[in-house]
Amino acid sequence: MAAVSLGVLAVSTGFTHTPSPSWELSPTDSTARLRGLSVVSAATVWASGSQGTVLRTVNGGRTWSSVGPPEAAALELRDIEAFDARRAVALSIGTGEDSRVYRTADGGRTWTETYRNTDPAAFYDCLTFLDERHGLALSDPVDGKFRILSTSDAGRSWSVLPSAGMPAALPGEFAFAASGTCLVSSGGRAYFATGGGASARVFRSDDRGLSWKVSGTPVPSGPSAGIYSLAFRDRDHGVAVGGDYATPTAAPDGAAITRDGGRTWTPAADEPGEYRSGAAWMTRLGPVLAVGPTGSDISYDGGRKWSLFDSGSFDAVECAGLSVCYASGEQGRIARLRW
Repeated sequence: MAAVSLGVLAVSTGFTHTPSPSWELSPTDSTARLRGLSVVSAATVWASGSQGTVLRTVNGGRTWSSVGPPEAAALELRDIEAFDARRAVALSIGTGEDSRVYRTADGGRTWTETYRNTDPAAFYDCLTFLDERHGLALSDPVDGKFRILSTSDAGRSWSVLPSAGMPAALPGEFAFAASGTCLVSSGGRAYFATGGGASARVFRSDDRGLSWKVSGTPVPSGPSAGIYSLAFRDRDHGVAVGGDYATPTAAPDGAAITRDGGRTWTPAADEPGEYRSGAAWMTRLGPVLAVGPTGSDISYDGGRKWSLFDSGSFDAVECAGLSVCYASGEQGRIARLRW
């Protein structure tokens, strides 16, 4: 894996040696904390966050437009999934009616609220689309099981799926709404990660959320600890990163890898060592990134060994190709990866 990844990196970027990445900040004129991030292409990127904020660029980050739904100004838009420069779906988090889904088809000029949670026990954390029509949203456990919301019409309408195929949650188990990547998908398979309980676990589904299987991981779990982010480059190869946001500078065993679609997980040989809230693969065979409030790391061998390359604060990271990676975080920070 390492040799292939480095070879692909060298060929794709024109370098004959392992290059050193860095983040180049892009001015956004925003002070929101941007935990939702969707990179469509080199030109088009969407970000979402506190105060109902949605930012959009269509020129590679040279300028950003604030296009959030006005009625969501008091909400936390922790996740956003975009299909192109016009269409996007955003999720607000919180108990009861604070958990909502909004959809735009005109670049954010207008938004439609397509789902509002009315169960006071539910708290939606993150959102993913398996393709342009089928999407899922994840809620913390209700009546002892994680709850799944489903759409089959690109987010225009949503329904709560039956819980019969969902394994029971552990006492205190929940998901982290830190970067919109506690629920992800790859190759038609959906995955979500947890913490809070006795074990940090990963759930997986091959039938669009109707049934799930679950596996334990070596990532430590606790009241504020567990897996905060998943990233898969295909159906089988993935990484999990996390730690404890209450102790961000220390996260022993805070990263793990899988080669069998999440059935088994092994600890990283040389993990970031600090709390990380977001992760993303650059390409299917390329490096993988991890970000958090204390810095950013890169792995050239599929997540086994990580090295720090930046000390700035970010919450989320996403890529649409080897040279098209963005990160977002507090105080309106958005940056593009440079080599």
